[in-house]
Amino acid sequence: MRTLIKNVKMATSEGEVHADLVIANSNIQAIQSPLDRDESIFEHIIDGDDQLIIPGMIDVHIHGANNYDMMDGTTKSIQEVSQKCLQTGCTGFLVTSVTSSLEQLLCMIEAVKKVVGREQGAHILGIHLEGPYLNIEKKGMQDPRFIRHCNIDEMRLIFEHAEGLIKMVTIAPELPGADELIEYLKSKHVIVAAGHTNATYEEAVHAFKNGVTHITHCFNAMPHIHHRNPGITTAALEHDEVSVQAIVDHVHLHHGIVRLMHKIKTADRMVLITDALQAMGMADGSFQFGGHQVTVQDGIARLSDGTLASSTVTMNMALQTAVHMKIPLYETIKMATATPARILQQYHLGAIKEGYAADLVILDSGFQVKKVLLKGTLVYSQDCE
Repeated sequence: MRTLIKNVKMATSEGEVHADLVIANSNIQAIQSPLDRDESIFEHIIDGDDQLIIPGMIDVHIHGANNYDMMDGTTKSIQEVSQKCLQTGCTGFLVTSVTSSLEQLLCMIEAVKKVVGREQGAHILGIHLEGPYLNIEKKGMQDPRFIRHCNIDEMRLIFEHAEGLIKMVTIAPELPGADELIEYLKSKHVIVAAGHTNATYEEAVHAFKNGVTHITHCFNAMPHIHHRNPGITTAALEHDEVSVQAIVDHVHLHHGIVRLMHKIKTADRMVLITDALQAMGMADGSFQFGGHQVTVQDGIARLSDGTLASSTVTMNMALQTAVHMKIPLYETIKMATATPARILQQYHLGAIKEGYAADLVILDSGFQVKKVLLKGTLVYSQDCE
């Protein structure tokens, strides 16, 4: 089956260019300049109405959406998040845990195993374990009852149950036992990320040498930069091999910090994430998340003491916000697509190139999602809602 996507614009380093895309066998077969052709050879034709087409976005850090928390251990919650991701232009995501009991975590993993390959929306690209081996001094909204030191036997059990689904693990690298745990995670070929950490500059450099290559929601839940005590954030910005996550929602990071991160790390090592809780897609109100009562007011989620508790931002709105913060469109798109795809070693995703999977999103001028294709099939259209 061949599909023609016509009358769309692609963002490039030189600006926006008009193009037509030919899709065959779930992949992008050709990218052509707009021209007259015999359209009868195509089984499906999609008119993009002169709107922007981008690769499907990838969220490596999301907890919930549509009033569903994926830690509840049900397949329904995961399917709901999968569908909401799709509607916001995200075609692939990591199911992300919060610090919990071992039993609750294993329950979530079992639910993910039942859904993988049967997703009703965006594809599950794996699991991101955020905790439980975090620093209680930088717990943020993580439940302190379940924060604990590194336990390699417990992690081995988790990996045994996950059957290859775990792709990223966030730990505080200064904790006792972290070196051994990092070595184990490296042997499993997963991304070792630092987060919810109080690591010093020296401890961070040691962790990077050992195998930590990624920073979870950089600047959030870690020490502030001080000129005599620079901490892990400075070390992460300084080390080119380390990539960083950014919650770009006008709340978690000042626009100057977002631009600084982009200037130092470039779009090749900076990843847009949502870190969304179940309040994504919902009106303001109260929610139970991570063992806490969370109040969302004006779209901002906080605990009773004012601590930020994840976010409600969507990937398409993070894209819009980054552009409003003066990050070039082409590079902003890269931070939401090609860079997370490369970090996850999903080399067939994240770009509009011949041979790549035809996971594609059409956005209007306000970054609202108009259409989404998965493997070349139109699976969402705002016109059909």
